Amino acid sequence: MAEARDIILRPIVTEQTMADMDNKKYTFEVARDAEKTAVRRAVEEIFDVQVAKVNIANVRGKKKRQGNFVGYTRKRRKAVVTLTADSKDIKIFED
Repeated sequence: MAEARDIILRPIVTEQTMADMDNKKYTFEVARDAEKTAVRRAVEEIFDVQVAKVNIANVRGKKKRQGNFVGYTRKRRKAVVTLTADSKDIKIFED
């Protein structure tokens, strides 16, 4: 079994994900082979919170060009983690 810090790679910080944090939804980039149960255990272990549900999406790489050369950005996997109502908030940015 992988370590919790190997499963949760980084938080995804955009305008939409910041707005979702008010509803206790947090978005993370996770390992490409991570399953929902592994993500749930990792978030609960790292942040000491209770997870209500986990949704996972595979994100395709975008086609990019540099002159004559065409390639793709890397594929990734993101997880939207919803916390229970009585769970404390996750501090992504420390005060």
